[in-house]
Amino acid sequence: MKLACALLALSMGASAATLLVLNKEDATMAIVDPASGKVLGTVATGAGPHEVATDGKLAFVGNYGAQTPGNTISVIDIAAKKELHRVDVSPLQRPHGVFVHDGKAYFTAETNRLIARYDPASNKIDWMMGTGLITTHMVMVTRDGNKIFTSNIGSDAIAMFERGQNPANWNLTVIPVGKGPEAIEVSPDGKEIWTAHSRDGGVSIIDVAAKKVVGTIDVHTKRSNRLKITPDGKHVLISDLDAGEVVVLDRNLRKEIKRIPVGKAPEGILIVPDGSRAYIAVNGDNFLAVLDLKTLQVTGKVQTGRGPDGMAWVQ
Repeated sequence: MKLACALLALSMGASAATLLVLNKEDATMAIVDPASGKVLGTVATGAGPHEVATDGKLAFVGNYGAQTPGNTISVIDIAAKKELHRVDVSPLQRPHGVFVHDGKAYFTAETNRLIARYDPASNKIDWMMGTGLITTHMVMVTRDGNKIFTSNIGSDAIAMFERGQNPANWNLTVIPVGKGPEAIEVSPDGKEIWTAHSRDGGVSIIDVAAKKVVGTIDVHTKRSNRLKITPDGKHVLISDLDAGEVVVLDRNLRKEIKRIPVGKAPEGILIVPDGSRAYIAVNGDNFLAVLDLKTLQVTGKVQTGRGPDGMAWVQ
């Protein structure tokens, strides 16, 4: 029995890692032991939590809302399994994509067509920047903090902000892509942005230095939801919400390798840092599919609550 438990822990990448999972229908964040798949605790959030990011100690949850637009961010102490604050970001509405950089949480406000930044030290919104684009959805910040990217579903464009010589000034480049870009990912080397279009089954590849699309792939998805690149930069995973599949691409060859049925309405994707596996939030069937990235086979399921979607990894 002890040997079996040890092997399970090794295969699941136990160490001291923790998996955070948002359950949209339950309005909770589940704290999961990835070694056993056991839910260690749940924390109530605002209605319709969609995306979560963490600095390793705190989790920041965008409470998107359900029928009524949300206007709060939950700040959660992960170790204590407790919500510390529910920050009212009004008049901003529909906080969605969340990304932590330098201890602060950047988030999108879809209704307001902007990105904003929450500082947990002061418990205040300390910066905002308008995109002027429709449905500003996901946000990513480069490691040096000098570039910010957003996907803008309704404007069919990726926004690229670059810090000017005056640190307070930002320059905006709007890069047209396909229909309904929702997912966005920066390649591990920082040279490319990949975005999956939710409305035309395509993927656009943007050269960051050139600030333009340099390649497109028709992956024939019915409704792409999320796109993630493996840490080694070799493969791309796309969740196809309407087809119930994960599409795997060879990034260098820019071609499809495999389609993997995972269940009803797959949404969020999280790839663990060592690149051994991915978790797929199968929203319609209320579980996470565990995908082995060497064999490209589903090897397990984890149940965390109703409507799983956004995830984050704590090492």
